[in-house]
Amino acid sequence: MSKLAYKSETSAGGIVRKTENGNVLWLVTQHSQHKGWGFPKGLIGDSVENESRESAAIREVREEGGVEAKILCPIPVEVKYTYRHKDILVDKTVYYFLMEYVSGDPADHDWEVSEAKFLDEDGVRNILTFDTDKEAFAGILALAKM
Repeated sequence: MSKLAYKSETSAGGIVRKTENGNVLWLVTQHSQHKGWGFPKGLIGDSVENESRESAAIREVREEGGVEAKILCPIPVEVKYTYRHKDILVDKTVYYFLMEYVSGDPADHDWEVSEAKFLDEDGVRNILTFDTDKEAFAGILALAKM
């Protein structure tokens, strides 16, 4: 039996809201590999040296969600989970920021995402694949009401 290697990763992302005709909608993305639905996020500093959490979150929303957004609350919702990738056990921390849609079209997402779209709160709750994303969304909804 082979022993698993271990590493930790830190990512940042955005849970983006948009108000349209008085209705609040939220941006969700479908991962192109595992097909799970969640929120745009990615590794901090994977392409920009000394990148901040905030900059990474804004960049990932633009890349994976196809939209420009601004951070509304400087305090992120933090979620932690562990997953296995081949023979590596990855301990992951994700910082999600509450964001407001500024411009752009979710159809302009990158290759890591097969689909990106805005849904209402119930639609988001019904489509999210992972419990940690459901936990993050609950935390963001609580922040949004403050």
